[in-house]
Amino acid sequence: MTVLEQMGKNAKEAARALAAAGSLKDKALLEMAGAIENGESEILAANARDVEAARESGMSESLLDRLKLNHDRIYGMAQGIRSVAAQEDPIGSIVGGGVRPNGLKIEQVRVPLGVIGMIYEARPNVTADAAVLRGGKEAFLSNQCIAEVMRGALQKAGLPKDGIQLVQDTSRASSMEMMQLTGYLDVLIPRGGKGLIRSVVENSRVPVIETGAGNCHVYVDDSADIDMAANIIFNAKTSRPSVCNAIETVLVHKDIAETALPAIKARLDEKHVEIRGCERTRAILGGEIVPATEEDWTAEYLDFILAVKVVDSIDEAIDHIARYSSGHSEAIVTRSYESAQKFTERVDSAAVYVNASTRFTDGGEFGLGAEIGISTQKLQLTSTKFIISGSGQIR
Repeated sequence: MTVLEQMGKNAKEAARALAAAGSLKDKALLEMAGAIENGESEILAANARDVEAARESGMSESLLDRLKLNHDRIYGMAQGIRSVAAQEDPIGSIVGGGVRPNGLKIEQVRVPLGVIGMIYEARPNVTADAAVLRGGKEAFLSNQCIAEVMRGALQKAGLPKDGIQLVQDTSRASSMEMMQLTGYLDVLIPRGGKGLIRSVVENSRVPVIETGAGNCHVYVDDSADIDMAANIIFNAKTSRPSVCNAIETVLVHKDIAETALPAIKARLDEKHVEIRGCERTRAILGGEIVPATEEDWTAEYLDFILAVKVVDSIDEAIDHIARYSSGHSEAIVTRSYESAQKFTERVDSAAVYVNASTRFTDGGEFGLGAEIGISTQKLQLTSTKFIISGSGQIR
């Protein structure tokens, strides 16, 4: 049995105990949150070593931002875990059923999804989110420290510490082996860029929940409040450009473009955002705007770069999003109820906003607790089983 198979076997055994843990789950979650906060100095010291090594290896500033932890991010991890504990436990709830003509009572009951594996890149905060974890080498010391803190908290709460395990091998071979652990993992979740997600989707024999790479859009409708649009775009692009809910493309209706584009650019100039625009955008904003190419409409920049296109109608904006979006988060800025309805009905992304920044796409911001990954499959991380009660019926 390989090391990963043994980890999978341990996780399966832990999963059975966790499924029947009842209120002990809340106790364990609160222990984890407290342990993460109490271990802040240790975690930050490990993270500092990861960041230093990554910077020396030439990692980009945007990826360094994803890798970096600080007091606020540690606190956010802990609060995300506490918010899960505060929610009503869905396990055991009856979601459907009835009584058959033969007297059989059918109940469809919510149960845990099973053992979740996660393959992720330079995101140490993800280590506080799942069960069998395989992080990237860039964040290994951070991940190791967080995982050990949480394993200790599980054990302190009276639950098996193997409910959380970190794969120690960060080579490509370990991620490929993890994708084949069909007897041990019930689902695999990739967290990272398009390349990682594509690799897992194409190579995994374990069922995959495909999380969304972040090619997010804001469409500025012809009836939009221009100041609101500029503020939303500024926030959605510049508050933290390295994350997947930051926008990468802005679409502006032609009837408002001559007024809206200069106002938008003025805000973006505060953070020195490079605009890559279509010909109509360049005609309005001037020749210093970089000409946009086909690749710019598909790019997840994760940087202070933004693609901008002038469109003839809301229908063209929706068509553009359908063609190029990763299905993560899109927003419309409009005063028109009709436009808002059309946009929310026809845009098929995991989160669709009206007059708000895409930066709210986050489990904690939605009041849903720690974020496993924004799924373009729109799933909940529970399953159901049927419980059938009879009085001796046979078929």
